[in-house]
Order: sequence, then structure tokens, then C-alpha cells
Amino acid sequence: MKNVSLILNDKSVRGATQARTSLADFIRGDCHQTGTHVGCEHGVCGACTLMLDGRPVRSCLILAAAAEGCEVRTVEGYGEDETMAVIRRCFSEFHGLQCGFCTPGMLATAYDVVIRLPNADRDRIRLEFSGNLCRCTGYLGIINAVEEAIRRVHGKIDQNASGKEP
Repeated sequence: MKNVSLILNDKSVRGATQARTSLADFIRGDCHQTGTHVGCEHGVCGACTLMLDGRPVRSCLILAAAAEGCEVRTVEGYGEDETMAVIRRCFSEFHGLQCGFCTPGMLATAYDVVIRLPNADRDRIRLEFSGNLCRCTGYLGIINAVEEAIRRVHGKIDQNASGKEP
């Protein structure tokens, strides 16, 4: 057994786990934060994407023990974050949500893109999402939602607009 201590969604958590337990399994099983979804368990689908020390990572590829002392943010951990509120609103308005299985990973990636790439165009957004698979083929809605979120967060249009350009 390996003791793991980290900050999960702004709360300190500790747990003993097998040395080979992935961060995704630790968060879901030991910490009971089930918003992080596990799909392929090979880092291909992106469903398990979450933020680790402010960067999006595939939590199925990282051992829980390797996250010792790190800050982890899952889909449950955004609370009243204004940027995530805009992203969620855009996902809803632009139909970036379908079955919901990929959504936690898509939201984590969207958050990173909106914060890190304020001038991203559609091609760059598509590139950034190339590691996130949607089984329902909701890509157009997701790309449109992220493009609009970038506009709203970075003041390029009124945040209360519903996708209409000025």
C-alpha cells in the first residue's frame, strides 16, 4: 500500500492505495468524486482529463502516488469559477452536450484552452481537442461552444449575448 496525500478540489485528501492505482481510480474509488469518467484506460479517449497543477492531464495514465502533493481539480471542483460558468453556459447554448460521457474531460480541456489560448481560432481549438473523443459526434457543438466561450471570457462580445456577433 502507498499513502497518497493531495489537494482535490481545494480540499486536502489522504488515502492508502495500491502502488499501481491510477489517479482516476483513486479519485473515483477512494475520494468518491465520480465526475471523472474512465473510458479507454489507455490515455486515448480523454474522458478522464482533469487539471493537475493547472494543466490538463489524462488521469488514467498517472499513478495516484505520482500525484503526491499536487493540486487536482475535477469537474466537481469549479464551484463558482466565472470562466467555467461561461464555458458551461456556452456548452449548453451551442449543444456541446449529448450523452455526457465525454463532458468532464471536454470541460477540463475547454477550460485550459479558454485560459491559455485567448486568440485561438477554430483550427487551433480542433487541434487542442484532438485528444478528446466524443462517441456522439458532438464535435461541432463543442468547438462552437469553446469558440464562443473564448469570445465571452476575453471580452470580445457581451457575455449575455447568445452566440450573435456584434
